[in-house]
Amino acid sequence: MIISICGAPGSGKTSTAKHIAKTLSMNFYSMGTLRRKAAQEKGMTIDEFNALGETDKSTDTMVDEYQKKLGETEDNFIIEGRTCWLFIPHSFKVYLACDPMEAAKRIFAEQNCATDRTGEMCYRSVEETAAELAKRVESDVRRYHKYYDVDYRDPKHYDLVVDTTHNPNSETTANQILAALQKKNPA
Repeated sequence: MIISICGAPGSGKTSTAKHIAKTLSMNFYSMGTLRRKAAQEKGMTIDEFNALGETDKSTDTMVDEYQKKLGETEDNFIIEGRTCWLFIPHSFKVYLACDPMEAAKRIFAEQNCATDRTGEMCYRSVEETAAELAKRVESDVRRYHKYYDVDYRDPKHYDLVVDTTHNPNSETTANQILAALQKKNPA
């Protein structure tokens, strides 16, 4: 069983995926972490790396090939990223939605500018956070439309869509996903 989790920035993808991986004793893979590492290696923030990706497909190719290979060679893992559903089509595909302002509040509250080494900007306000996240989503949408002719936000790509706006608790979200998976594939 492979569970792929996609979603809006700040929707709880990573924390939910980690919770499911721990609950099911499965490996967890984060495509966002891979992209951030690649950005850092180029001396860029993730937003600068995404902007480069709008004209240079290689910024996505490494992650795309990695997740495709995972889907072909491994089983029983959780993966999170914007295009996991596309490159691992046989996975149980989940999309986490979240109101953009709520997502911005979460990200702003969780940032630690003194120790942040993830290639993220250090936001000065919730409003600035929301504006920068909107730019990131726009960049993702442009890249994926250009390279794959898809919009990752379209619910038709997923087996399950969960709105986390009023539920920031990753354990509750994870339990919703596990319940839906159990319903789809009863043991």
